[in-house]
Amino acid sequence: MQRREAIAAARVALTGIGDWLWQAPGNTSDGSSAGGGTAGGVGGLAELLGEVDALGSVCDAARVAVVGEAIDRGEPGSGVRAMTAVQWVREHAPSTRAGGARAVVEVAAAFAKPVNEPVRVAVESGRLPVRSAAVVVTEADRLRPLLAEGAEPHVLAGLVDMAVEHGPRGCRMVRPALLARYGRDGQLQVEQDVARRFVALSQPADDGSGISEYRLVLDPEGRAVLEAALGPLSAPRPVEGMRDLRSCDQRRGEALVELVRRAVVSGQGVGPVAKTQLVVSVDWAALGRDVRGVGGLRAGSTVGGVDAGTLLAPETVRRLACDASVLPVVLGSAGEVLDQGRAVRLFTTAQTRRLWLRDGGCTFPGCSVPAQWADAHHLVHWADFGVTDVGNAALLCGRHHTVVHSRRLAGRVVTDPDPGTGQGGGERVQWDLTLGSYDQLLARRAAQEPA
Repeated sequence: MQRREAIAAARVALTGIGDWLWQAPGNTSDGSSAGGGTAGGVGGLAELLGEVDALGSVCDAARVAVVGEAIDRGEPGSGVRAMTAVQWVREHAPSTRAGGARAVVEVAAAFAKPVNEPVRVAVESGRLPVRSAAVVVTEADRLRPLLAEGAEPHVLAGLVDMAVEHGPRGCRMVRPALLARYGRDGQLQVEQDVARRFVALSQPADDGSGISEYRLVLDPEGRAVLEAALGPLSAPRPVEGMRDLRSCDQRRGEALVELVRRAVVSGQGVGPVAKTQLVVSVDWAALGRDVRGVGGLRAGSTVGGVDAGTLLAPETVRRLACDASVLPVVLGSAGEVLDQGRAVRLFTTAQTRRLWLRDGGCTFPGCSVPAQWADAHHLVHWADFGVTDVGNAALLCGRHHTVVHSRRLAGRVVTDPDPGTGQGGGERVQWDLTLGSYDQLLARRAAQEPA
């Protein structure tokens, strides 16, 4: 009874607050109160807003607690008017009719599970708003089956911290980082490979005014590549001392057209500029697939540019390193730079043309994609100390390049005997389509190396 009287008194105290706010002192530039006395013992407006906000957070937490208790007692479904829990909340908490009733019910139901105890504590302390708590619970449920053993408490704490600091959007954005650090081995790679299936560019929609609209959907790899390429071309360009008046979106659109124009101008030859320009910081253990336990960041992170910090799974980094101007900064266990890659590891124009003549197109069995549409792939990956040599190269189309990396397939250059002389004839690439055959190749190479 005393609690309910105190709640009623707080409601009365806030009723008509606008009528006496004019008496509250203002704040000076250094945050201290100014203007004489106080209104009802209240300091400056900033302090008052903080108190009201804290009270609102406590009210949200109390609403969840009441709903949880009602669900436990079965009140929503009892009586003459049986209702769902959401309907019951809307009936007795009119402010939720504009939205939020479902989130309250979902959070209250989630708090009944012991696994969500840290989220409940954060809400009841007023630290985490209910709306953010609903996202935390949802994201935790999605991540839980994908985590390494013992990682769940760390992930839940990370989600709560991000939701407190950056709200629901920040909670959702931290998912790749949590998977890279705490996910099962290769889980981030699986997610990024799945995301590639949704890459799409729509047909142009023309409203008759000559303006065409496209819809572009990219995976993390495609986004990182595009942003790295657009960055230098979309920067503001003052003309004769006058600032660039184009909007950011206009500059980016014109930069994309410029990229396409340059690609078309290069024709079927090999352009002098690499396909992407990325700087990727990656731990050597992650790149070498030698990561054990929980806590290691099993991903590379893009450096510089507007898209800095994008996480790329190790196999994605290896694939990009085959035929792109990726500058990998490889870090040791103590964070020291072991190697700062250089673009000279890319196949030269002459080497690529030699591959065109030798391979004729994509070398994956059954593929007929022409050479001009294919990438030069290191048979022994650059990350595994493979040399940039025609004898260590094969042409692969984009689709089969991904297949070779994701399935860890090994290929080798073989020489077919000349039918007339029985001597060495033409060279071709032979693929071992056994899943994981590349790892077997690396094991054989390691066994041959001197101790």
